[in-house]
This record gives sequence, structure tokens and C-alpha cells, in this order.
Amino acid sequence: MQIIRSDHFITQLQNILEYIAKDKIAASIEFRKKLDKVIDDLINFPYKYRQSRYYEDKDIRDMIFRGYTIIYRVNSGANLIEILTIFNRNLPPKE
Repeated sequence: MQIIRSDHFITQLQNILEYIAKDKIAASIEFRKKLDKVIDDLINFPYKYRQSRYYEDKDIRDMIFRGYTIIYRVNSGANLIEILTIFNRNLPPKE
């Protein structure tokens, strides 16, 4: 399986990393490293996390990581996992 990070996800993540770096740059770097590892591990268990609360689709999942929700879509037919967005767990995505 291949993992693709959407442009929206990358933009949102950059904003989060900049916010964390204002307090401590090392924490921002560690957050990114650990998040990348958790995302890369999805290849082994793509349905590990719960079905999304925000979408009525069994292939769209919510991963919780350090107070943030990462929404991703599993496309088994295309052998693909698409990371869609990341947001503070208390703030649902705006569309």
C-alpha cells in the first residue's frame, strides 16, 4: 500500500508545526517525526483506527494523535491510503 498526504493535510500540518515551534522547536521536530512514524505504520493496519465521526464511509478513518485528529481514506482497490486533513481534536474540519 502507498500513502499519499494531501496538499490540505500538508498545509494544516505546517501550521501546527509552526505553532508548536513558537514554544519549542525541538517539540515541533519530535511531533513531526512521531506523526510520520504513526502514519507510515498505517500500511500494516489501514483499518486500525475508528470509522470517522465526520463522514458516513467505512473507508474514512479518524486517527487520534496527541490531541489532534488525522482523517484518512483507505482505498483498497487502488492499494492507497490518502491522508486528508489534521485538526485539533475539538475543532471539526471546515469544508
